[in-house]
Amino acid sequence: MSHFQFAHPWALVLLFLLPLLAVLRGRRGKEAAIQYSGLSLFGPLVRGRKVQPSGWLSALRYLALFCFLIALARPQRVDSSTQVQESGIDMMLAIDLSPSMEALDYHKDGQDLSRVQVVRETVGQFIKDRPNDRMGMVVFSGEAFLMSPLTLDHDWLLQNVDRLQTGPWIGDATAIGSAIAACANRLRDQPGKSKIIVLLTDGSNNAGKITPFAAAEAAAALGIKIYTIGAGSSDVAKFPMRDVFGRVVYTTIPVDIDEGALKKIADIGHGKFFRAADYDSIKNVYKEINKLETTQVAVKHFEHVKEYFVWAIYPGLLFLGLEIALAHTRWKRLP
Repeated sequence: MSHFQFAHPWALVLLFLLPLLAVLRGRRGKEAAIQYSGLSLFGPLVRGRKVQPSGWLSALRYLALFCFLIALARPQRVDSSTQVQESGIDMMLAIDLSPSMEALDYHKDGQDLSRVQVVRETVGQFIKDRPNDRMGMVVFSGEAFLMSPLTLDHDWLLQNVDRLQTGPWIGDATAIGSAIAACANRLRDQPGKSKIIVLLTDGSNNAGKITPFAAAEAAAALGIKIYTIGAGSSDVAKFPMRDVFGRVVYTTIPVDIDEGALKKIADIGHGKFFRAADYDSIKNVYKEINKLETTQVAVKHFEHVKEYFVWAIYPGLLFLGLEIALAHTRWKRLP
């Protein structure tokens, strides 16, 4: 960002003194081009032609003073820039997209919301609250898929969060161990000072080739911290489904969160387990994680200053030199 300024703006106030000096000087009368003791000898010359160089000399002097005062104010252009040094936190978000995430057991303003709807909202806000961290996302059900690699382009990451939805493309199971392993694989070679996995699920592990505990131990060995979130109500949840006529009907499904396993995963990963049984609690979970993993940002401000006072000094010297030259040659005063 560039802007023009005066380093000593107070000097500009002195410019208002120049007209005052000119007025005071005018009241004293014009300075004679030739100084002499009597008028009688020079009567014919005075009547024939008036010699008044003092006005031009004064004008040159005031122009020189004007330029010198501008130079004293030091006009300059400042090019400034700000460099933000990121905190060094690399974070992978693991989001469960199994069919049970369509259960309507969250409530906001009298409206039933599905788990995946609330996850889109809360995860999106979590990303916005951490603009200086590199973040990525893995989604999982029967298998784990990379939705976004680690990136600082959070706008693009938020677009992927908005597209989160369940469906047959991702399977009908819960592979928690595979999700942890996929996240750890993305974090293991990163140079960040802190590496974190935030895993959200509403079920228990029943798929995948690696157990959640083995995956958590491998991640911990790589210096990766793991936070786990259990989403869903405490008993049963309303679940939408279609009948033989294609109509949407509602039934209830049991809440199948393995809290013991999620707590053990968090303990292995030196993190913390959170239970998000309602809308407010799931919002508070991500806020608490945000507080636990604070971002240290170092801001460096750079300024490049280009001075322009010489562009005022040169004309000032020119006017002053011209006044001195004329005062000692063409308009020289005789003693």
